[in-house]
Amino acid sequence: MREFDKMIAGKLYDPSDSELMAMRMRARRLAAAYNSTDCEDEGGRRKILSELFGAGGESAAVEPPINFDYGCNTKVGKNFFANFNTVILDVAPVTIGDNVMFGPNVTIATPVHPLLAEQRRVRLRQDGTPYDYEYAKPIVIEDDVWLASGVTVTGGVTIGAGSVIGAGSVVTRDIPAGVIAAGVPCRVIRLLTPEDALDDFSE
Repeated sequence: MREFDKMIAGKLYDPSDSELMAMRMRARRLAAAYNSTDCEDEGGRRKILSELFGAGGESAAVEPPINFDYGCNTKVGKNFFANFNTVILDVAPVTIGDNVMFGPNVTIATPVHPLLAEQRRVRLRQDGTPYDYEYAKPIVIEDDVWLASGVTVTGGVTIGAGSVIGAGSVVTRDIPAGVIAAGVPCRVIRLLTPEDALDDFSE
């Protein structure tokens, strides 16, 4: 089994594998190119995002800077918007629905390291090159979710459709649909209701 297949399956894998290293370098090159684009070059930005994302980049709007582990493991729906300084560590699949919004400084982090130090330490091969073992858990963000500024979402989490995650929250467990949730760790505060509608809103 390829190290990539182990990684996507959530098994322990070796991130120093040459194929994985090449994939990460590709993502870094694309992100660097994106981060250096002119702010008015909408076509150039969309082209890079369509190459970077596994799916959906052609309709995304993302403010630079951005940083990805792989990019190809992230799929976004229609009308995805991310504000400045988005970080997506997509070692496992990241699935983002339609009409999702990220505030600035949002981190999506699928990687997990062994808890015991002796299993987490860097090792040396016979030729002296270092390696370690890691694994990852997927993240799903359903349609119409808003992650406010400074939110971190950890591996294994699903955030239900229409929910709002308050600024600075760390999401370590699933969040149901249609709620406001916040905190460290993030917890449901209350349901969203029709009373949350803006009085002066008109389409």
